[in-house]
Amino acid sequence: MRKHFLNTVAIATTSLVLGQIPAVWAQQLVPAQSEITFTFHQMGVPVTGKFQRFAAEIALDPAQLETSRVKIDVDTASATIGNAETDAELIKADWFNTAAFPHATFESTAIKATGDNAYEATGTLTIKGEQRQVSVPVKLDYDGSVAVATGSVPIERLAFKIGDGAWSDTSMVANEVQVNFKLTLDGMTAP
Repeated sequence: MRKHFLNTVAIATTSLVLGQIPAVWAQQLVPAQSEITFTFHQMGVPVTGKFQRFAAEIALDPAQLETSRVKIDVDTASATIGNAETDAELIKADWFNTAAFPHATFESTAIKATGDNAYEATGTLTIKGEQRQVSVPVKLDYDGSVAVATGSVPIERLAFKIGDGAWSDTSMVANEVQVNFKLTLDGMTAP
């Protein structure tokens, strides 16, 4: 049961982090081809989960990064690790407290190029009312008018009060959660 709770927390965290992905010229997210996952360790064993519902507002112009922006909104109640009992715990107060905090968000404050089709999105990640500045590396791969943004960023779950109470023991559930994302964006061609 604790393992399931931790998985849910990791999923929620991943979804929030994925909100930091840049796109070009007001692209549209293709949800069926996109995912936000999270991986954490419970008693030393890696556990991976995902968020099933999230939205993105993305406007990225590589020639005008100063006006580009990314906003990701994650439905925290959609976190799953594939176990109904654990998923039911993830929505409770110790984990995502979805009754009080139904959404986790990432909103960029700056986007910069770091290489060929590579960027870093810096912004505010908000989970359970807690805000932290994060920087997320993003890689864009193009196929016609579709781009796929991928990346990964570590976050500390306890900074966002994910896994409060007995779950705050990091020997049970590790503090670090790796959030991974793949966002498929329509209407974005290579620069």
